[in-house]
Amino acid sequence: MSSFRGRKREAAALDAAWRGGASAFIPVYGRRRVGKSELIVHFMAGKGGVYFVGKRAPGETQLAEFLETAARALDEPLLAQARVNGWRDALDLVVKRWTGKRKLILALDEFQWMAEAAPELPSVIQELWDRQWAKSGRVMLILCGSYLGFMEREVLGKKSPLFGRRTAQILLRPFHHLEAAEFHPRWSVADQAKAYALCGGIPMYLLAFDEKLSIEQNITTRILDDLSMLSREPEFLLREELRDLMPYHAVLMALAQGKTAPAQLSSTTGIDVRGLNYHLNTLVELGYVQRRYPLTGIKPAVRSVRYALDDPFLRFWFRFVFPHQSVLKLLGPQRGFAEVIKPGIDAYYGRCFERLCRECLPMIYHDEGVRAAFECGEYWDKDVQIDVVGVRQDGWTDLGECKWGDVGSMSALAAELESKIPRYPNKRNATIGRRLFVRSSKARAKTPGIRVHTLDDLYSLKAAP
Repeated sequence: MSSFRGRKREAAALDAAWRGGASAFIPVYGRRRVGKSELIVHFMAGKGGVYFVGKRAPGETQLAEFLETAARALDEPLLAQARVNGWRDALDLVVKRWTGKRKLILALDEFQWMAEAAPELPSVIQELWDRQWAKSGRVMLILCGSYLGFMEREVLGKKSPLFGRRTAQILLRPFHHLEAAEFHPRWSVADQAKAYALCGGIPMYLLAFDEKLSIEQNITTRILDDLSMLSREPEFLLREELRDLMPYHAVLMALAQGKTAPAQLSSTTGIDVRGLNYHLNTLVELGYVQRRYPLTGIKPAVRSVRYALDDPFLRFWFRFVFPHQSVLKLLGPQRGFAEVIKPGIDAYYGRCFERLCRECLPMIYHDEGVRAAFECGEYWDKDVQIDVVGVRQDGWTDLGECKWGDVGSMSALAAELESKIPRYPNKRNATIGRRLFVRSSKARAKTPGIRVHTLDDLYSLKAAP
């Protein structure tokens, strides 16, 4: 049984490009483990094409492997023995040997590693596309990569030889919370939210969690057991892209501990500002870390930047597992969970709930029929933290407070939000909307002038188109 799920819109776009009369050039990119390769392989099933995965290997080695792969895929054994002078000859030869009725799918996965070994490759592809492939209507070229920065610069960017030639592009993002919930439909929404806080929207991690087990049992058996698939996943994940892991481990652990400002990160990791910026930029380009600014509707100052560990699994692992590996090894999975993880896990879920609420605000606006453009985020300064901010272009700004734990009094939570509103810099003089996000439906109460959203509400939303 195939483990491929979702991605109907992306698969349909690829299929339409393949069935269309014109040649197609579609970059597919996104962070590692998000399902790019699975999407491409699923799409290519039953269609004629060459799927080649680049690697960190000399260019000559990859070129020979490409011809061997093409020979098997096209049932043209002589291709494997062909003598070629570089990638231009190899690609040209493979395309010309294609005799299928529909266009040839040429999918080059891990393209960043192919280009690292053969820097001329983007220019070679540009020449072939301009002179032959674009006009022929016989080629569907897919360039796939996990290094977001590379793909945006070297394939999509203005300085790239390939700029302006793509016929479409697919930035594959992690599943949102509603799609992630479909992996475990029998769980309660609270458990689905916890799984999302641990796995994010990454298919591989969601598939690793067993619906027959509790969340606690999944953490114990799927993450803490050193024989399990996910026990060392972050190390393997980072090692695939990075060479010297020590400084990245330090930065990620500091981020997971709540150090978000550059000065905090520098003092915690012992990395000077210049080195810190390099490592942070790399993690941003890999899609694991995000730059964030307080949202007011006014362009923020550069000095107000914070960094956030955006990948939930890395956030959990560097918060609870990496700093305590020796203790967890000594205690074993069950005791390790009870003594190391359980005391802090609810606070962790609380912070993840804030992120979930920010992610849901666009869906809430869609359900409410908001037509104005908007931005969603959070606000902070030295005096106040506001969990959810929605700045709309219709003269409205929503401010929200989130509460994962038990709500003793809705009026007290409403009063806490109300106390923060005067400290929000409403320089646009927008109308302020008030929203409370709570975990339990039992907490819902009449709160005049405030919209209340429970966890059940968030899992009943419709995804915006």
